[in-house]
Amino acid sequence: MKLIVTGGCGFIGSAFLRLALQRGVERLVCLDVLTYSGRRENVAELEEDKRFRLVTDDIADAEAVQRLVDEERPDAIVNFAAESHVDRSLFDVKRFVRTNIEGTLCLLEASRGMREKTGKAPRFVHISTDEVYGDLEHGDGRFSETSPIDPRNPYSATKAGGDLLALAYAKTHKMELVVTRSSNNYGPRQYPEKLIPLMITNALTDQPLPVYGDGKNVRDWLWVDDNCEGIWAALQKGRPGEVYNFGGASERENLDIVHGILKALGKPESLIRWVKDRPGHDRRYAIDFTKAKTELGFQPRANLEQALVETVEWYRRNEAWWRPLKGASFQAYYAEHYGKLGLKQ
Repeated sequence: MKLIVTGGCGFIGSAFLRLALQRGVERLVCLDVLTYSGRRENVAELEEDKRFRLVTDDIADAEAVQRLVDEERPDAIVNFAAESHVDRSLFDVKRFVRTNIEGTLCLLEASRGMREKTGKAPRFVHISTDEVYGDLEHGDGRFSETSPIDPRNPYSATKAGGDLLALAYAKTHKMELVVTRSSNNYGPRQYPEKLIPLMITNALTDQPLPVYGDGKNVRDWLWVDDNCEGIWAALQKGRPGEVYNFGGASERENLDIVHGILKALGKPESLIRWVKDRPGHDRRYAIDFTKAKTELGFQPRANLEQALVETVEWYRRNEAWWRPLKGASFQAYYAEHYGKLGLKQ
């Protein structure tokens, strides 16, 4: 199999690249524009493999994408590339529209262009999020693939737009395309603006741990390698035009996660700082992954408490990876933009 993986220098994408090489792919091309969270360091060890190629280009550059697809003629494209942080979407919506919608369109059109030239389009796996379903209250059950789309922030709205565009192409242009939607991922190499790595790195340096609202927002936590196994199964066996949900069967309140991190590091709860809740902060996400279990054999294997400790240990051992990311520019960015929203981090 020959694969093009977009956004492969990011957190989940780089984990998938490692899995794909382990599974014996013949050719693996990573297309990544290397934004603030897409880091070449995440794939440094892969560049020694002759099957691997890193291409630095933007998925929203239609000519560059078509040129790469024509050159490589992949069997499949797996699209991880995305702007993915809700907080940043409150400040810079246009960037999210460009990558999550326009970039998805460029990839879909490049796939169609390959079919016009060769007679066959690559199989397409579009990576998405449970956030497109919107909000659940406690006791409301779980999101299934038939749940209505109801995004509540600019990030999830642009992801929903990309999803619907991809699914429309699957139907209109008869593309072999599937969409995967996962719950919150965690694990090594996650950029330290997300909840778990932010709390870990702040605690390691005895900085305050900012917790939105009352800390009782619930997320279903999914170990990154479990998600990648599901995506690999969707690539191999997913039915064209279908959506597959991947969850971790590990619903926890944000405050529970924070307490677990503090316990693992032996740090005091006095480091917690309560901050004003952000706009459009969904109360609860929960995933029903029955369809993926039945059709793809998906089953999350990680135990959250144990895997959270392993994640803490990775950040403890890899300070050289994350410390440069939390320098003056990181602090200035959030100080400026949270100030505009009346929030304090």
